[in-house]
Amino acid sequence: MMRRRNWQVCGLLVVILAVGLAGCATGPQGACFEQTDLFLSGQEGYHTFRIPALTVTPKGTVLAFCEGRKNAGSDTGDIDIVLKRSTDGGRTWGPMQLVADDGPNTVGNPCPVVDRDMGTIWLPLTCNPGDLPERDVKPGLTGRTRTVWITYSTDDGATWAPIRNITEAVKRPEWSWYATGPGCGIQMENGRLVIPCDHNEPMENKRASRSHVIYSDDHGMTWQIGGVVGDVFNECQIVELADGTLMLNMRNYAKAETRSNRRAIATSGDGGLTWSSVRHDATLVEPICQASFLRYTVQPTASRNRLLFANPASLQRRHMTVRLSYDEGETWPVAKVLHQGPTAYSALEIMPDGTIACFYEAGVANPYERITFVRFSLEWLTDGTDSR
Repeated sequence: MMRRRNWQVCGLLVVILAVGLAGCATGPQGACFEQTDLFLSGQEGYHTFRIPALTVTPKGTVLAFCEGRKNAGSDTGDIDIVLKRSTDGGRTWGPMQLVADDGPNTVGNPCPVVDRDMGTIWLPLTCNPGDLPERDVKPGLTGRTRTVWITYSTDDGATWAPIRNITEAVKRPEWSWYATGPGCGIQMENGRLVIPCDHNEPMENKRASRSHVIYSDDHGMTWQIGGVVGDVFNECQIVELADGTLMLNMRNYAKAETRSNRRAIATSGDGGLTWSSVRHDATLVEPICQASFLRYTVQPTASRNRLLFANPASLQRRHMTVRLSYDEGETWPVAKVLHQGPTAYSALEIMPDGTIACFYEAGVANPYERITFVRFSLEWLTDGTDSR
């Protein structure tokens, strides 16, 4: 298997009332920052846009996915997967495309991953009846439950294959709720495709909420369930560390004072088949919300190892903040706020020119007014103290 280093991330959030800029505004020490509102709730035939996901193809096309919620902002109802594409590194964007639509039902949780050996973009999704809220999702692989599907594109996202049901391969019958991502998956250096996921499992007098991964070793043709983590975690993102270890960064519902409102971390040395015990990152405060996590650079192809992380760094869904680590996620010495107001989900990615992108939910009165795309340089993030 050909070996490579892929740096994939998930969405960023931007300042409200953003205006798309034609070029990257350059400041001191080569710093640049630009932003564009890609999806505005109430426009293009949808009540609300939510759940951003982002990836870049081997040819450099930027794909920005989200859920188009037809009639309301709820997680339940007529929900489609929509997409906008950019062929110039996020500077300009094409019209909205419809990727997946199941009539009045829910299609959600886009989590793209690029197979850079084959050039294929894989897009796992989840589906359920449009009148089925999360609390009423039943265990099982069919019926009143959540099912898992996948589609793919071989032409840089211009067209997509019919969605294919992979539920039996990646969901256990005792699981009820299920979500792929959201955000993005990764391709490991050894070629394995890995998608971060979560699920619920009814237990006696409670409901366990767990993170897990699914993976493919045959370029996305078949998928399997990997390791499962915990009872109080769900939406998660994953990176491959410089030594080949996988690190899973999870939304955390733990109630203990030392654990609450801090991201949960687990690692795997066997490609996601099993996971370590969980630790909690004291720096990564959260309001119990999805976050994005990304490999930016790795030695020796770059001067330093760098990881990126973005989330609402608050006890409320506010203050979208992007962080930078030089020691594989042990510490986060760099932090910069992108949006002070209401914010929520995000997705990070690296643009073809090496700038960082964040595609995230933001608003003035609430976080779900728009999904904004921000592109900025390492110099901007570090106030000129670091550059590629």
